[in-house]
Amino acid sequence: MSRTSGRARPTCLALAALLLVGLATAPPSSAVPPPSKVQVHTDIAYAPAQPSSSRGHLLDLYVPSQHGTSKRPLLIFMGGSGWLRDDGKEEAQALAPYFNDAGYVVAGVSTRSSLQAQFPAQVHDVKAAIRWLRANAHTYGIDPSRFAVMGDSSGGWTAALAGVTGDVRRLEGNVGVTGVSSKVQAVVDIYGPTDFLQMDDHMLPGACAEFNQIFGLSNCHDDPGSAESLLVGCAIQTCPDRARAANPITYVSPNDPPFLIAHGQADTIVPHHQSELLIRALKHACRPATLYSVPGVGHSPDIVLPDNPPAAVTSTRNCRPVDPHDQPPQPTLDTIHAFLDRALRSDHSRSTYPTPIE
Repeated sequence: MSRTSGRARPTCLALAALLLVGLATAPPSSAVPPPSKVQVHTDIAYAPAQPSSSRGHLLDLYVPSQHGTSKRPLLIFMGGSGWLRDDGKEEAQALAPYFNDAGYVVAGVSTRSSLQAQFPAQVHDVKAAIRWLRANAHTYGIDPSRFAVMGDSSGGWTAALAGVTGDVRRLEGNVGVTGVSSKVQAVVDIYGPTDFLQMDDHMLPGACAEFNQIFGLSNCHDDPGSAESLLVGCAIQTCPDRARAANPITYVSPNDPPFLIAHGQADTIVPHHQSELLIRALKHACRPATLYSVPGVGHSPDIVLPDNPPAAVTSTRNCRPVDPHDQPPQPTLDTIHAFLDRALRSDHSRSTYPTPIE
């Protein structure tokens, strides 16, 4: 995962910079006409700060001007930081122009860092943000039946957990607005971890030595000071039950929304195998999912560049593989946009719209 020092933080604001410079200049392939005005609402508190110095309960909203009375789908984005920062909402600023032009409201959501609160606080936070956004959907012209979540690295983990725990009441928590559904209808997971206990077993040759040097550790992801261990409050291999409780694959079920997953084959931070585990679990649960395995790309925002080599594509639907030639060859923003449009089309989303939690 991204961390906060030097080369140890390869994502987070790097993704924002890359998108601003490279990809956000290209319009979506099926974009609506660019909105004449976008309203930006920053530092909205979706719950009281806890602790008082935390920014982990804030969100930003980028709302395109309304055309007619139709409600817009919502894309929620969370940036990665190895759970060591509480500013994940900041990266949404780079994605917003692209998806606003495509007719989406974009929300950047921050969750508390592991230094402020340990798991399951982060999943409680993202669910609280989703509930707040659904409860206030009418105010901002959002369709409450068309919510998608997206994130990179630890933000991808947060997005995946939000996607697979819509029916898991014990993880709702009591942060912020309650009594409203926290379900989402689509997930985009960019190289997020999915099973902490298997990470070191599948690191690339030499990657753990480099990982230890970067982060000042001695035992890779299993180290007591690793990002995952700090998140759950113990060295992960010494508390496997706590680690499993924080793994998205633990909660995969037949009720989960469609997933788009992207992972670089040269990732030396989060092993590529982590995304293989996730799509395998989604296939077993008969959920629609596509994994883009991009050659030559590491733990980097470069994964969404259009000039990468064609990805190895694994796609599943109804418990069966889908011909990879039926999918775009790369996980670009255009690909993500097309996936979201399919997953959030009004007829499908409303037919599966969750009822409020009693």
